[in-house]
Amino acid sequence: MNKITRLTVLGSTGSIGKSTLDVVARHPEKYRIVALTAQQQDGLLFEQCQRFQPRYAVLLDEAAGERLSRRIAAAGLDVEVLCGAAELERVSTLPEVDAVMAAIVGAAGMPPTLAAAQAGKKILLANKETLVLAGHLFMEAVHRSGSVLLPIDSEHNAIFQALPRGYSGDMKQGGVSKILLTASGGPFRNTPLEQLQQVTPEQACAHPNWSMGRKISVDSASMMNKGLEVIEAHWLFNASADDIQVVVHPQSVIHSMVQYVDGSVLAQLGNPDMRTPIAYALAYPERIDAGVAALDLFQIARLDFAAPDFTRFPCLALAYHALRAGGTTPALLNAANEEAVAAFLERRISFLDIPRLIEAVLNKITRVEVHTLQDVLAADAAARDAAREWIAK
Repeated sequence: MNKITRLTVLGSTGSIGKSTLDVVARHPEKYRIVALTAQQQDGLLFEQCQRFQPRYAVLLDEAAGERLSRRIAAAGLDVEVLCGAAELERVSTLPEVDAVMAAIVGAAGMPPTLAAAQAGKKILLANKETLVLAGHLFMEAVHRSGSVLLPIDSEHNAIFQALPRGYSGDMKQGGVSKILLTASGGPFRNTPLEQLQQVTPEQACAHPNWSMGRKISVDSASMMNKGLEVIEAHWLFNASADDIQVVVHPQSVIHSMVQYVDGSVLAQLGNPDMRTPIAYALAYPERIDAGVAALDLFQIARLDFAAPDFTRFPCLALAYHALRAGGTTPALLNAANEEAVAAFLERRISFLDIPRLIEAVLNKITRVEVHTLQDVLAADAAARDAAREWIAK
């Protein structure tokens, strides 16, 4: 890799963004940051601008953008501060940008990620909602533009590594019989069901293995995160719902597996650290140091597996339903879940209300086929309105 890869990092102040910059900092001869973006964490974004000196810094919040502009000017940094959602698309499609790390959490990350695909950029995809909401449109844009798509989720990155090199999306031609998507089971894997009603946001955010943001931590606790990953795997690997099996694996050492028709199962193992899949995607098809300690199998000693409990984790069942229903149903599912999780974190609804709210929204709003991005955005807005009505009751 003699050529320097020029990067835009969407969501640089989040956990994935920070891990990306950690890997980049280890290889200054290979990577150059062109743009960094955040929602409103102007303090941290300023520190990142000082260290990586990007050409652009984007904030969605105008007040935060004004504060950052003043600090940038006072420090004498040659960084242009931009504000607003449209600027996210701008820095994702700049001619001088080679690759885009799509790490904005939630539906807000979809438009700039889709724009990057349409512009033919190499996309390091950590924003699963792009595929959940608009999988057909996004994959169509990737194929039409010749964009390179590399998954960042540890599970999908593991599947990508375990599939045949040059996998075309045809499971039969590749000799693949099933995709085995591992899940830790989160903090409530063994919690008595009667205690789940009293779960607090602090308990839901205390993941036993991974360090993640609050929204993703709650999704992991409800296993909605795994449900969204099932939908994501469908689009990434052209696999049906029946071809994707969730396997609860509490140690989070095996990140996912691919089962082949000859009886073989290939697995990707490693310590639970997002810098591993990030480094793999950044350097693909080569490998670089990620700063992650080697896996000590003797210390791990054992690996456990179990089938998921759909009674304990109804959100996972709802996600499988949404995938099979197709159309705008996954967008409805995602929007309802985002509203439900936000309300739970604000202590306005209980943990068990999350799947109840989602199911109510899916039952209330009729699915339609997705032909344009507007179909997705309309479904997203309708689901949010319905979810807020449910919360307000």
